[in-house]
Amino acid sequence: MRAAPTPGTTASVRSTASVRPTAAPRPEAPERLATPGLPDPQSQSQSQPRPTGRSQRLAGVATMIGSGLSTQTGAAIGSLAFPVLGPVGVVAVRQYVAAVVLLAVARPRLRSFTWWQWRPVLLLALVFGTMNLSLYSAIDRIGLGLAVTLEFLGPLAVALSAARRRVDICAAVVAAAGVVTLMRPQPSTDYAGMALGLLAAACWASYILLNRTVGQRVPGAQGSAAASGLSALMFLPVGVVLVLRHPPTAEAVGYAVAAGVLASAVPYLADMFTLRRVPAQAFGLFMSVNPVLAAVVGWIGLSQNLGWTEWASIGAIVAANSLSIATRRT
Repeated sequence: MRAAPTPGTTASVRSTASVRPTAAPRPEAPERLATPGLPDPQSQSQSQPRPTGRSQRLAGVATMIGSGLSTQTGAAIGSLAFPVLGPVGVVAVRQYVAAVVLLAVARPRLRSFTWWQWRPVLLLALVFGTMNLSLYSAIDRIGLGLAVTLEFLGPLAVALSAARRRVDICAAVVAAAGVVTLMRPQPSTDYAGMALGLLAAACWASYILLNRTVGQRVPGAQGSAAASGLSALMFLPVGVVLVLRHPPTAEAVGYAVAAGVLASAVPYLADMFTLRRVPAQAFGLFMSVNPVLAAVVGWIGLSQNLGWTEWASIGAIVAANSLSIATRRT
């Protein structure tokens, strides 16, 4: 999770900020952008050396597993603060944490930005906040596993939109079948929660496209860091209102800060380490299992049980993405 959320870093803060080349390629595989501020796997793979040995690849795989679990665990812990802070309050704290990390790492030279550079940065800042807010609101209503699965449709759609192979068309059909099954009418269906999950997916897709534009116009990670800082400023009034009207408990704030660290800071640093050791294709393939990780974490940590149809739908969407990435030529 860009979760998230963020996410990141997607996701999901699965919530994405590393050194980017001056020209970005067309999207061919979903990227780990569930969390705002997370690095772009494809651009990272071009700027970083390829794996040099088995030990480095194993280290990269271990880091990917840790990053995915950290993202989904952070989202689950953040949900524990919902009764006190609500999804908006948790997202606000997460945005603050992400901004502190990214600004400290990238140190953007804001005074040197031109309006041509500021425009995509401002849009990216808006997408940052909307993506995490919609994702965490969806988690509050339909649970971690389903929310992250729906959000994951964003990068999947971006990847498949540029595809022309038959296998990608088949993958799109399989993913669509999974979505239809997830959203089939039932007395207990929370359509508002589903809509929020789809909004998070749309934001994640926009994030990917905007991130490429920012990477072209702003050197290094300065654009992502600036967008993260602006997004945190947008949520500053939320924090003030929460403190004045409903003073939060120390426990709730601790949960929210933990969510920010686990779902934003840890994935960001882990992904920078990973992308130096594994190819972008392998990275994208592993990231496709994040909906499964989210469902497992929600089941174990939050007692959010899913039926066999929900598991089948999640499996179909994950399989569609895995098939599309695994059959690509690199």
